[in-house]
Amino acid sequence: MISNVSEAGFDICVVINIAIYVIFDVSLTVQHCVNVSAVVGVDAKLWSVDDVTQCEDRIVSQWREVSADEKHEMRDKVDEILRPFGFETRLLVIDRANSIALYFICLTLSAVMGLRDQWRNGQLCDIVQSLFTFLSGGAVGVTRLTWPAADYERCSELFTSSVGKPTI
Repeated sequence: MISNVSEAGFDICVVINIAIYVIFDVSLTVQHCVNVSAVVGVDAKLWSVDDVTQCEDRIVSQWREVSADEKHEMRDKVDEILRPFGFETRLLVIDRANSIALYFICLTLSAVMGLRDQWRNGQLCDIVQSLFTFLSGGAVGVTRLTWPAADYERCSELFTSSVGKPTI
């Protein structure tokens, strides 16, 4: 949601995105406020479970319950597992297709770059494996976490192109 308010010759632009409030107070007229966030998709393959499909279904259903209810009994543990992402990266969705897909919202370029570093050094895999083990209620191994370079570059370009406006 974007709203503009004029007071005493100042234009104040309030941008609200995922509980982040940013207020700009400038003496020049603000024509547009741009709030950029990138969605990062990562694909996870599981191993060390008897029935992969059943395990994936349990992880997805548990995630939906926990993420929908801030007071859910498992919420504190999930927040603790996800803490290494920081405040500029949020795990938004866990969904199932041929494997488990994870979608992250990154609010800054440094968040995208940080997530990519975690992916490169294996920390992202460790975090996802801890989360999946917790949500499934049993030991889960993540054999592969896929994040193609083209997808990373596309996310990065959102932040580096003309004040966040996607290039055509």
